[in-house]
Order: sequence, then structure tokens, then C-alpha cells
Amino acid sequence: MKKWKGYQKGINLGGWFSQCDYTKERYDSFIREEDFAVIRSWGADHVRLPIDYNLLEETDGTPIEAGYERLEKVIGWCRAQGLNMVLDLHKTAGFSFDPGEKEAGFFDNEAYQERFYRLWENIARHFGHHADMLAFELLNEITEKEYGEIWNRVSHECIRRIRQYAPDTVILVGGYYHNSAVAVKDIAAPYDDRIVFNFHCYEPLIFTHQGAHWMPDMDPDFRIPVSASFGEMEDASHKMSAESCAGLDSWPADTTLTTEYFERFMADAVRAAERYDVPLYCGEYGVIDCARPEDALIWFTKIHGAFEKYGIGRAAWSYRQMDFGLSDARMDGVREELVNVL
Repeated sequence: MKKWKGYQKGINLGGWFSQCDYTKERYDSFIREEDFAVIRSWGADHVRLPIDYNLLEETDGTPIEAGYERLEKVIGWCRAQGLNMVLDLHKTAGFSFDPGEKEAGFFDNEAYQERFYRLWENIARHFGHHADMLAFELLNEITEKEYGEIWNRVSHECIRRIRQYAPDTVILVGGYYHNSAVAVKDIAAPYDDRIVFNFHCYEPLIFTHQGAHWMPDMDPDFRIPVSASFGEMEDASHKMSAESCAGLDSWPADTTLTTEYFERFMADAVRAAERYDVPLYCGEYGVIDCARPEDALIWFTKIHGAFEKYGIGRAAWSYRQMDFGLSDARMDGVREELVNVL
């Protein structure tokens, strides 16, 4: 499978310009210039930067130039450290992967879609000249499968408009079910030869999201070790989460987590990427801070083997806090080993 050079090992900067309170204090202090040197010291070759439309637009769609200036500064910090960057639109007017943000209607509303196109045109005008080290990710985690065909149409139109200002920039496109690997096969054929297929992986979800306070059916006190059998994980998943753990029931109940599990989970996505001769990228993967750091290290080691086998680029979620913080003090005891398997 084709590799995406320069984007093989990345770190997400979640919570800075997205999923935040959009205050100057947050923008100025959550991530600083020196953090990019730390990320580079971990052996990373890029960062993925989630942004919400609120950074770049007023509520009526008027551009916020100060937001574009902030992004230009971040691009400069990446260049200074020799890091590439994925600019990920995490939320647009009318859509968010998180229903709690109360953004809805995008897939049924041409006005929202037109606003989305205009936003990306503005982004492309501002940053298209950074194509040597900057990629665009159109939209984070399309949710429902029923949006798939609409999204294929909208994404192609958006790419067409972007290409007027950023003809050489690599563009990432993901699928439904929150960028699931199983949705990659249904992503539209690549618009051109500068497209990357994108997915996320937090499987088995009952392990990586144990105790997650934002999941309505999850007991916040629930804990499960990475060594638990697939039968135990599947039973707990049905009790604690609205979603089953993908693929666990296709293995013997006494199976425990191995790299082969992830290889099989990603196989359809790999075949889709090979069919179109495009690189495959995992834009998010990680383990919640409710899990033991030692267990998180084991999980990262297992998924790392699958990434390396297939040549999949990736960005771990997330650098600081956000319930997944890789730089947080709790990870101090395993970080030296951890950064080698990201």
C-alpha cells in the first residue's frame, strides 16, 4: 500500500482550538511553542491540529482574521521544528461529531453546505502555499451511515473548490460511523491523486473508553484490564456501552488482545486504499486516562504492529489532557517506552 511520507508518526493537539471555550486565554496558553519541540523529541514527524469553525468565523459566517493569524503562527512553529501538519476541521456550522455541541442540520441544509465550502475556500486561500508541509482534513467523524452518499457528494464539491486555491495540498477524507475503518470502503473514489483515506481506531471501545463520563451508558467507575478476554470485553460492552466492540464476537471468547486483532480490523480499509492506490491514515487512536498507564502501553504496542505492517500513517490522541493526555504526569512512568510505539 502507498505510504504517506512525512505523516507516519503524529500527535493530536486536541482541545486547543477545538472542544474548548474559545477564549484568548485558552488559545494563548493551552499549547505553547515549546510543546512542538517536545513533540519533535518524541520522534514525531507531524501534528494533527483540530480546529472548530468558531476559531475562523463569527456566528454569521464573517471571517475572523485573528484566527487565521493564529494558525499561521502554528504553521511557523511546525516549520521551525521540521514538523508537518494536518489541519482538521473538527466542527462546522450545522455539524459536530458530538451531539452535546448542538450543531445539527448540515446534511439536509444547502446553506450550511455552502458555508462549509466558503470556509474551506478561505482556508485554502490563506494556507494553500504551505502544501509542502500542510494537509487539509475536510471534516471530523461523520456520524451516521445514512449521511454517506451526501457526504461523498459534498466532499467532492468541497475539494473542487479548494483546488482553485490549493492545487497541490493533500486532502484527507473519512467516512461514517465516526471515521470507522469499516466505512473506508464506501468513501467516494478519490477526486484526484492528492487524496488520503482517513479512519480512527479506538477498539476495543470498552477498553479504550472505560469509565468515559461522556458516554451515557458507561459506568464512570467501570474498569477493565487490557489482559481481559474478548468474551469478558464483549459482555462488559453490552452492559456498559450503547455500542458493541467491533469484531470481538468473531474471535474465540478466550482470545486476548493481539496485533492480529488490529490487522483484521483494518483489513477492509487497507483493501479499499489499495484499490484506489491512495495512502491510508489513522487520524486518531488512544486510550482514556481511566486505564492503567501500563495497560495503555500494551494497547499502543499491539496497534503499532498493525500500523507498521500496512504502512499506515497515524496521529495519537492526544498531547495534553482531553482525558487521553500523553504528556500528562500520570504517563511519566511509561512515556519513554510509549513514544517508541506511537
